[in-house]
Amino acid sequence: MYTQVVRSANFAGSWYEGSKDVLTNSLNLWISKTKLSLEKNNLLKGVVVPHAGYSFSGPTAAWSYSQINPENYDRVFLLGPCHKIYLTGCALSSCTSLETPLGNISVDTKIIQELSKDKNFVQVKKKDEENEHSLEMQLPYIKLVFGERNFKIVPIMVGNLNESAEEYFGQIFSKYLEDERNLFVISSDFCHWGNNFDYTYYNSNDGEIFQSIEKLDKRGIELIEKQSPESFQGYLKETENTICGRHPIAVFLFALKQSTLGKKSTTKLLSYTQSNQVRRKNDMSVSYASIVSYI
Repeated sequence: MYTQVVRSANFAGSWYEGSKDVLTNSLNLWISKTKLSLEKNNLLKGVVVPHAGYSFSGPTAAWSYSQINPENYDRVFLLGPCHKIYLTGCALSSCTSLETPLGNISVDTKIIQELSKDKNFVQVKKKDEENEHSLEMQLPYIKLVFGERNFKIVPIMVGNLNESAEEYFGQIFSKYLEDERNLFVISSDFCHWGNNFDYTYYNSNDGEIFQSIEKLDKRGIELIEKQSPESFQGYLKETENTICGRHPIAVFLFALKQSTLGKKSTTKLLSYTQSNQVRRKNDMSVSYASIVSYI
């Protein structure tokens, strides 16, 4: 029997609005400015969404969240990178519910127990879980979309995996991906450009710096759309693009590939933005994308 442990909404009031009404209005406004890209007979299986402060990435994230029909799902697998602690595997939540200003979300402790039987999964401390924004930034949107529906979440912090580990965890998640009632949410920003990020790639043949960044990002996004984890890994080796959720993305691509869904699924970009259009070498920006996978 699990002791009830609630993960606090650590970034409410700073990275996003802490007021339920204000937050609800903001999320609904951004969703209203998107358009439905899936046909009625399409089943959404996964989304890649940004996790910066909502004033930067909220409108981009809305494109993925607007595609979700909550009636189709009982469970959400939420995979995000680690910014504060170092892991070589994946970490499972130690909480039973996750707080948001819109209401709490129940953790699927049964699935957590199931996954914990594999020694490559560890359990993250509550404090470390609360300090990780990549997972929390998805929770208000998830709660808004699902409302009071009876669903559960499986939060997973994905560590600094090597290529074989990405494939290994992809194999584990492939069976859960095949369950029609499961939805995967992959949390990632794209290029972090600037001296602060120690990344200033620029190809002048592509135009201004922000145009070079976009071309760089979209090369990687095209490989995600092709659902080719190996090509995506090769691209990251070549470019060293600072995609913070590269490991969760690769795990998801391997899960797609190793499931029966691989050949009948489609992945496509819905929205791409940058926090700032960099024109000078001392500027900085972070890129955001909404990407969906469906059958």
